[in-house]
Amino acid sequence: MDEITFSKELEALRMSKSLVRSFSQKLKKKNQRDQEEVEQVDDTRGGVSLRCLTLYGRGGGCKVGAETNESYGGTELQTGRRRSSCASEEAKLYNNSNSNDDVAAIDCFSYGMKEKFWKRNSRKMIWTNEQSPPQKSEIHVFLPDDILEMCLVRLPLTSLMNARLVCKKWRNLTTSQRFTQMRINGYQSPWVFVFGVVKDGYCSREIHALDVSHNQWHKLDASILKGRFLFSVTSVRDEVYIVGGCSSLTNFGKMDRSSFKTHKGVLLFTPENKSWQKMPSMKYARSSPILGACEINSDCLINKSQQNRQERRFNRSRFGVGSDVYEDPHRLSVRRQNEVMELTSNSFVRQRSDRVNVKGNRRFVLIAIGGLGSWDEPLDSGEIYDSSINKWVEIQRLPMDFGVACSAVICNRIFYVYSEHDKLAGYDVERGYWISIKTDSYPPHVHDYFPKLISSCGRLFMLSVSWCEGDGQIGRRNKAVRKLWELDLVYLTWLEVSTHPDAPMDWNAAFVADKNLIFGVEMFKIFGQVLDFLTVCDVEKGGMKWSHVTRNKMANDLDASSCMTKSIAVVHL
Repeated sequence: MDEITFSKELEALRMSKSLVRSFSQKLKKKNQRDQEEVEQVDDTRGGVSLRCLTLYGRGGGCKVGAETNESYGGTELQTGRRRSSCASEEAKLYNNSNSNDDVAAIDCFSYGMKEKFWKRNSRKMIWTNEQSPPQKSEIHVFLPDDILEMCLVRLPLTSLMNARLVCKKWRNLTTSQRFTQMRINGYQSPWVFVFGVVKDGYCSREIHALDVSHNQWHKLDASILKGRFLFSVTSVRDEVYIVGGCSSLTNFGKMDRSSFKTHKGVLLFTPENKSWQKMPSMKYARSSPILGACEINSDCLINKSQQNRQERRFNRSRFGVGSDVYEDPHRLSVRRQNEVMELTSNSFVRQRSDRVNVKGNRRFVLIAIGGLGSWDEPLDSGEIYDSSINKWVEIQRLPMDFGVACSAVICNRIFYVYSEHDKLAGYDVERGYWISIKTDSYPPHVHDYFPKLISSCGRLFMLSVSWCEGDGQIGRRNKAVRKLWELDLVYLTWLEVSTHPDAPMDWNAAFVADKNLIFGVEMFKIFGQVLDFLTVCDVEKGGMKWSHVTRNKMANDLDASSCMTKSIAVVHL
């Protein structure tokens, strides 16, 4: 009985082995047939495997893990995970193909993208079986516009300019309003622009620009500024305004004040596309005017007092005689005319502001005060430019006995002006009148070095040069130092907050604030060579220490007169 049972089990085992053998042979034939089909597809479609396209479901997304850690230097595609069947066959096909690194293998496509891919690239990738495959395949990678936009928006300005030359699509994508707004929101870096330099006796038409993040200087051509000197500059958002200045009448291009012309024109420079535009001119010609710029609310009337003065002047000239002749004691005609003019002016300003708001531009103002007139006389008048009406209007003159304005800045919509007689006044931009500001004491300063007002993060600062005594210690001598003071806007007291590390060699040093940073450019001639120093101070950090950004990289080939004519502006690009 035991022998019969053993023989039956042995026979069943033989049958199972035969079944396994036959099944394995069928499976091997099927795998060989599938591999031949894949090789045929690869030969006719440029070495691109579509093996894993069948592994996609109706909802999209690959259901089998694809190769991620590929090493092209060896003979195998290695990965830390268990490789799928399609990935292993992809590795075999890749190893059997040419050794070029450019032959691409597309592992996965989302559902429905197979036909779109071949329709778009079939002309570029298909070659016949008789022809040998090219050394480098021309498979193009197409990125969605939103991903491409996210890549381009992170480029620095110089790389972005080069990217715009690649194709028309990239140029249109990087010049759109959406792209510009994305860069403004967090992908811009500060650039320091130096204007008004003199080279070989001529007013240079070059603008020196420093990319602070990469510590690299650039030169920009500005032929429109050739021969113009002693102008002032200020920045509004990503644009620079050049106001006033002089030019020689006898020696064009040179800095010659024996016979000169004072300008009242205003130029607008856009560094992003290197474009220039002429803006409305000022009422009076000015050289070296004191400038200020700020953004304001779209509904405020900054020139209300000036409009009233113009209305009174217009009423006297047009209706004064008529009132006397017809003996109008209640001046009904004048009152009616005032109402009509007020309604007209208000509607005009409202239409202009609405039009500006539709374009997405915020309203801003420029203020020009002081400077030298056409006959080189000091000016105490001021003008204001309103972007909503695109014109300059006069404002009240500086207070009497105020002196010549030497520095000014806008802080919290107050235009602070400091005079050579150590007096401080403020002009309320939105209300349109001057305020006399009296402090308990002013920071001491050397007579030849006029203080510089700076505004940063809603705080008002002043840079002044004063003598530092040696405190009677042996080996310590008196020296001049440049100190940074802050005005307490509540108690109107000046407090010393920082000391500049460099000796004040430049009496016309230029300082400008941008957000929480204060940039300073100093140029001076020593031992027959013009040197330049660029420093920066972060007002939000504790201690407010100054640091050097660059030294002696810009003014080596400039004249010493550039120390007097230079002006700077900071723009985020």
